[in-house]
Amino acid sequence: MVASSLKLQELIQEIREAKTQAQEREVIQKECAHIRASFRDGDPLHSHRQLAKLLYAHMLGYPAHFGQMECLKLIASPRFTDKRVGYLGAMLLLDERQDAHLLITNSIKNDLSQGIEAVQGLALCTLSTMGSAEMCRDLAPEVEKLLLQPSAYVRKKAVLTAVHMIRKVPELSDIFLPPCAQLLHERHHGILLGTVTLITELCERSPAALKHFRKVVPQLVHTLRTLVMTGCSTEHSVSGVSDPFLQVQILRLLRILGRNHEESSETMNDLLAQVATNTDASRNAGSAVLFETVLTIMDIRSAAGLRVLAVNILGRFLLNSDRNIRYVALTSLLKLVQSDHSAVQRHRPTVVECLREPDASLSRRALELSLALVNSSNVRTMTQELQGFLESCPPDLRADCASGILLAAERFAPTKRWHIDTILRVLTTAGTYVRDDAVANLIQLIGGAQELHAYSVRRLYSALAEDISQQPLVQVAAWCIGEYGDLLLEGTCEETEPLQVEEDVVLALLERVLQSHMSLPATRGYALTALMKLSTRLHGDNNRICQVMSIYGSCQDVELQQRAVEYNALFRKYDHLRAAVLEKMPLVERGGPQVNEAAKESKEVAQLSEAAPVPTETQVRGPGYPWGKSMVQLPYPALTLLPSLQASKLLDLLDLLDGPSENAQHPPPLDPTPGDTLIHLLDLPCTPLPSAPIPNLKVFEREGLQLTLSFVRPPGTPTLLLITVTATNTSGGDVTHFICQVAVPKSFQLQLQAPSGDTVPAQGGLPMTQLLRILNPNKAPLRLKLRLTYDHFGQSVQEIFEVNNLPVETWQ
Repeated sequence: MVASSLKLQELIQEIREAKTQAQEREVIQKECAHIRASFRDGDPLHSHRQLAKLLYAHMLGYPAHFGQMECLKLIASPRFTDKRVGYLGAMLLLDERQDAHLLITNSIKNDLSQGIEAVQGLALCTLSTMGSAEMCRDLAPEVEKLLLQPSAYVRKKAVLTAVHMIRKVPELSDIFLPPCAQLLHERHHGILLGTVTLITELCERSPAALKHFRKVVPQLVHTLRTLVMTGCSTEHSVSGVSDPFLQVQILRLLRILGRNHEESSETMNDLLAQVATNTDASRNAGSAVLFETVLTIMDIRSAAGLRVLAVNILGRFLLNSDRNIRYVALTSLLKLVQSDHSAVQRHRPTVVECLREPDASLSRRALELSLALVNSSNVRTMTQELQGFLESCPPDLRADCASGILLAAERFAPTKRWHIDTILRVLTTAGTYVRDDAVANLIQLIGGAQELHAYSVRRLYSALAEDISQQPLVQVAAWCIGEYGDLLLEGTCEETEPLQVEEDVVLALLERVLQSHMSLPATRGYALTALMKLSTRLHGDNNRICQVMSIYGSCQDVELQQRAVEYNALFRKYDHLRAAVLEKMPLVERGGPQVNEAAKESKEVAQLSEAAPVPTETQVRGPGYPWGKSMVQLPYPALTLLPSLQASKLLDLLDLLDGPSENAQHPPPLDPTPGDTLIHLLDLPCTPLPSAPIPNLKVFEREGLQLTLSFVRPPGTPTLLLITVTATNTSGGDVTHFICQVAVPKSFQLQLQAPSGDTVPAQGGLPMTQLLRILNPNKAPLRLKLRLTYDHFGQSVQEIFEVNNLPVETWQ
């Protein structure tokens, strides 16, 4: 059978001549049978040939595990031809997951001490390829001896093997510290490159090695200066750059040695300036050296002028025709924008030009950098550029672009009118892509700018008349028309063009929104409430509005039906209260995060029970505005009409949209006075006063990002716990694509509400909140497991941690 087997060349030829995969498998299977028979017969003369054919089959993807023991036999053979194929087979067929690899440790040890360069090279290559931690510990002394051998061939391979050993077993660093200092004086390219790599690995894994090798910084500086100024042999030059691989490796080592060390940084400052000014960036090799130079300058304690030079190099990279180089430049500038903002600002026009790149990864990175460059001095021009990009950018970038513009406008808006105009343009261009809280924020902004009410309602009316497909825009426009419809009809606004609007046209436009198939239920809710409010702001007949309310009184959507029934009741039974209930919202100032709302409500109710009531702000949904993922902090308009209500009746109004709890007690019958009539209309239970607030708990903090939990236990449902997760960001860069996932033990029931957004603005901007509803029927101790994923300073971060120190008030 052995005699009939093929030679390696013949096997390769037959496999290439196979026309189908089945024919190829047939040839391989037949030859593998011959190889097994040869191994079984123990033919010492042809074993290496049979193993060579098996390795070729292994390279094609066919199983070859039965050749592992034959590799061990060939390695132990005294013949070089057998050792060569045996070591090759060991590198391909063995790894540290298999116990068989430990059997060759003694063979490698013997070959390393033989003194034959070729055999030592084979053993070192095999050890650096598949050597496990146990093998590295056993063979480290032999490798250390070979580091100072006279043969440059053996020394080069020994250095590379030492690199592998340090990566596998970092505690072996003490063994290789003394030889490295001598190897740095080598003139051989391969040995010097391997030595610098070995020192880099040692410094990254051992503080003692880092302190030890800071003494060789002048020698490294001298070596790199020689490469840059005088060059070396043309054999190692690439595109006119002298030995770029060695230059890059030395720069990486200098970056590690100079980090947080003033003396080392001062030693290499002049050298880095020479490399930055004398390296040709027209070739990829030169660009690689310059990029490593920039990274080194930014990572050490370099001079301010040197850092500006590094930023300018990245600016030149932005003009390179190679997309990869442009992407690297954008990514690096994004990391530097916080520490060297003014230097990066000089390249703002070039960065803006990169927004038009057809490559999606380039345009996304340019968008992130452009948003990071926005400040109070350039917010107008940068926002205009970004809005132009928003109109033509790919759909997968619109959400990030729109959210970035809104955040920038919120942080750096020069005037309220400019802020409103910016948000309106974003909503008009990409309304369906904006963050969930955009509608709430714009409503708050307009409500707090009394001097811009007429201007805002006219702008929104004109935008709504042109397009009703952008749902966030339609919702804000409907709210504004409902609140300030009288200002729309007056026609006196100096800041806009004269606009004559008839009452019937406004009503027809809102009816069109209600009937449109593009309108969401939340949008119809805004339009329905706007029509109801217009009944007190328009001077015409309200029969048309009453007909719409009657139609929606039988709507399939429960929310719309409920509002329509309530509004019909106001028309038919309580018309004398309609004007008071539907009066304008008071001016709204920006409120804090939702975490303190429960404490605010309890404090306000306690004060109202002792003194005469005054208009109060609280976290409620205004009449007819219960839709949307984010509730707006708006004062309830009816509170100003009921100065004689007791605190318990006020709580009924605050719980207008909450269902009755199991333990709730209904109030006794009330006299049909005007104030009490509204309570009969709502027919709601009385809710007990809320308990004292539970202290907040900070559970996470990293690079300016903080996560705080606040707790509320509704008095009527003691087994229910409401947790508000609040994310704040005090760093200089926005936290984007923020996702918070929560898990609880099986005895609990968890409902995770939608967050207020996925971006946490920098420098203490508007926090991001998310509500958790946890049901604890057994009143067991509560534990939470959280997983956070987000992007910060251009890097993706994932954190998983457990919170087991929650206050006892959350579960007892």
